[in-house]
Amino acid sequence: MDCFRYLLGSIVLSLALAPTKQLYAADSVTITVTKGFGISLYASELGDVKQMALGDKGTLFVGSRKKGTLYGLVDSNNDGKVDKQYLIAKGLNSPESVAFKDGHLYVTEDDRIVRFSDIESRLRRPGRAREVFSNLPDLGKKKYTRSIRFGTDGLLYLAIGSPCNVCEADMPYSSILAIDIETGASEQIAAGVRKVIGFDWSPKDGKLWFADLGRNWMGDNIPPDEINRLDTAGSHFGFPYVHAKSINEPAYSKPENLNVVAPVFELPAHVGPTSVHFYAGDQFPERYQGQMFIAENGSWNRSSKVGYQVVMLAEQEDGSLKRETVASFLDGGFPVARPYDLVTAPDGSMYISDDLKGNIYRLYYKNLETSQD
Repeated sequence: MDCFRYLLGSIVLSLALAPTKQLYAADSVTITVTKGFGISLYASELGDVKQMALGDKGTLFVGSRKKGTLYGLVDSNNDGKVDKQYLIAKGLNSPESVAFKDGHLYVTEDDRIVRFSDIESRLRRPGRAREVFSNLPDLGKKKYTRSIRFGTDGLLYLAIGSPCNVCEADMPYSSILAIDIETGASEQIAAGVRKVIGFDWSPKDGKLWFADLGRNWMGDNIPPDEINRLDTAGSHFGFPYVHAKSINEPAYSKPENLNVVAPVFELPAHVGPTSVHFYAGDQFPERYQGQMFIAENGSWNRSSKVGYQVVMLAEQEDGSLKRETVASFLDGGFPVARPYDLVTAPDGSMYISDDLKGNIYRLYYKNLETSQD
């Protein structure tokens, strides 16, 4: 790809975030972005930041799994850098998943989902969180991933991963649920998923698209990670019996009467897609608008590293999808960041959370003729 390489460190990372007086690392790291784009550091030192949610007034909420903290980030002068950092809560048990709706912030915490009401008007003194859903598996017994996001129908969608690399696990593991927050009622809308973290609704067809991370220890190149589309509620997507489109699991045989939905697109094995996000701004050129962006968190047990980048799955004229790298965080073979989640910013740029160093980056489109970068 045509690209520019940014030496973040001596150029950007040496700047201070004024009110918090945080200095960034002085050693240079290289981030590569496709031609026409720029990237800058939006916030730092946030722990292993995972999912993000944008408030109605522009506050960016982020949660950290290991650090147990929840932050609200504000760029009050709109200069592309956070200048007010609010600690919403600390000492939480894995508050890595966040969602925002109607002024309220929703967070997964241990075996429940809690709500911080009217949060953007109470950033300095948040009220006590109230439990709104309590039927999650206990994190203390088995580790698993979960992510939340409100759908266009007003329901809260919750993806719950498998508690193992590959196994037959009971509900609600390996599924996606739709929850009515007001009544507590829930419905399983997708089954047979291994580790879904990123999902979003297409502005074109209104359907739910999601990424599923393939199992480990089958080799460097199999099975592929998946991009799926939910056409029918209650569909089964194969795990643990079938991986990707056609790789059978040696440990389990697929039940004869099980109808498996194949992925729409296969990503390379072990790239680790942790975010699916349809770009909702107009700052990027038209060819990027409404397209699907994916954060590839990167491989951890492969002989050579793959992923560690943000890609776009561009829809072609024939309806097929083409994968294009937009930003790479591999400096040679060394990862300088692990992109985890993507959010369209109010000005049309894109926020990228990094759970490796606790940073949030801002990807923006610039005028090449006037840029001095």
